[in-house]
Amino acid sequence: MSVPDAQIHPHATGPAALTAAKHQDPRDIIFWTGWVPLCLSHFCPASQRVWIALEEKGIPYQYKEVNPYKKEDAFLRINPKGLTPTVQYRGKQLVESLILLEFLEDAYPTYTPHLLPADPFERAQVRLALDHLSKQVLPAFFKTVQAQDKDKQKEELQEYYVALRKLVKEVKGPYFLGEEFSLVDVAMAPWVVRDYIIETHRGYKREEVGSGWKEYAEALEKRDSVVRTCSDKEHYEPIYGRYLRDESQSETAKATRAGRAVI
Repeated sequence: MSVPDAQIHPHATGPAALTAAKHQDPRDIIFWTGWVPLCLSHFCPASQRVWIALEEKGIPYQYKEVNPYKKEDAFLRINPKGLTPTVQYRGKQLVESLILLEFLEDAYPTYTPHLLPADPFERAQVRLALDHLSKQVLPAFFKTVQAQDKDKQKEELQEYYVALRKLVKEVKGPYFLGEEFSLVDVAMAPWVVRDYIIETHRGYKREEVGSGWKEYAEALEKRDSVVRTCSDKEHYEPIYGRYLRDESQSETAKATRAGRAVI
């Protein structure tokens, strides 16, 4: 059974609403974020990645919300696929959250903190971790959410634990690179702040991942840039139902069913 659009709050709320209100003036960057059925939260986690980076680095941007599910003409002229996040930069548009994160680093080299380290070996470590997130961690997260059979839910949850354990072994604490907040932390944070959905409905426990994960997750969700880009949780539940019943037709849900990476 689908969730009526009337039950889905149409705009950012809480801290996210306050942050959005501060970024309405025209800028070189226009940040388009999506809400409602295509996303696993009030707006999509992939969009929150980009928003965290913009806030973390203090890059001037204009915030715009769009309902990609209804394929509004104004947005389709910018992005014919109607997907978020989308960034317009001086009249040109870019998509895909991980690509956008590196773009912001390249386009705004004087804005700090730098989310990609200067050391080439550490840069490679960051990119390897991002690849692991896309190919192992996030697919396991969504398979856990979308699994319907109880035994399958337990099986997928164990796979999620395995993927997280591999990641946490590389965490130097309190963040992935130690004291330095990086793109790995930006990319993981939106799913950490949403993990209560699999705690509530799939039996997930941060403690079950193993040593260091609970502390790392708490450090991410308390980061100012993460807090400022989160909406109130009470508006999330109508969206979660689509995934928990495996009814969502989002690109992420389709990728999960097809066994593809989630980026």
